[in-house]
Amino acid sequence: MNALTRRPFISGAAVSLIGISTTSALAGSPQAARPSSAPNATRTSLHQEIDLKTTPARIYAVLLDSKQFAAFSHELADIHGEPGGTFSMFGARILGRNVELVPNQRIVQAWRSAGWDPGTYSIVRFDFREQGTQVRIALDHTGFPIGAYDSLYSGWKSHYWDPLQLFFP
Repeated sequence: MNALTRRPFISGAAVSLIGISTTSALAGSPQAARPSSAPNATRTSLHQEIDLKTTPARIYAVLLDSKQFAAFSHELADIHGEPGGTFSMFGARILGRNVELVPNQRIVQAWRSAGWDPGTYSIVRFDFREQGTQVRIALDHTGFPIGAYDSLYSGWKSHYWDPLQLFFP
């Protein structure tokens, strides 16, 4: 069996991004999906930043540990927190693989909604920067299907940022 290397994996994931889906990535139900609004209909990337009262090491651990992820999200998670490790989060509604891990600095994942066409992956990148008693998380989510922008944009807030703010008061 050939070892999966980062560059071919990213290239393969990028090639497989062709496809259209209006399935809400984090809503868990195709019936809950709504196509993106007209201004966002063709957008396939997004950027968000949030400051949390924690450390880069702590947020890095929470995002890569099944028990800690489930504790903040209140959803089932199976996360193998090593490079190349797979993950299944939010009760298997989000699936993927860790592409690059730089402890306490960066997480890059090939990430997909279970509702997207088979083989369709996007790239999610979390960068952590310490700022005094807080950490700034910069999220870049790229290569997702056309029409998914609005649900992903709001999904990051409702399924990650809001629960994490409660988890790190």
